[in-house]
Amino acid sequence: MKIPTPTYRCPLARVQPETTDLEAMKQRGWRDQHILVVNATDERPDFIEREFIRRLGERLYGGTRHG
Repeated sequence: MKIPTPTYRCPLARVQPETTDLEAMKQRGWRDQHILVVNATDERPDFIEREFIRRLGERLYGGTRHG
């Protein structure tokens, strides 16, 4: 007779974070608080929109830091 071996559940499993749907979080942020999160290299906006996003980010937060 084959007895299935019980699966061991690690005690650390309950402290593992749940995965978050980042796109849904971005949508909620825009709809609820009008916060826009856009990656400057996102392919969905066209070139002009990406360039506008890059320039706006640099104007508001400064350019990229080296070093």
